[in-house]
Amino acid sequence: MGYEHENSRGQKYFLHQRGKLFFFSKKSEDGIEFPEGFIVVENQRTGLPMLKRK
Repeated sequence: MGYEHENSRGQKYFLHQRGKLFFFSKKSEDGIEFPEGFIVVENQRTGLPMLKRK
């Protein structure tokens, strides 16, 4: 099981990767560990977490 993030609304998201693209999904299967050099930010309007370089 990979990295799990709970947003401010209490929803759980799991980190995935496809090529160079990192994204969060509610599906836990095929999750990856948190990569170095990134931080998690949250879209204030939708609550969706995103990765951002430090």
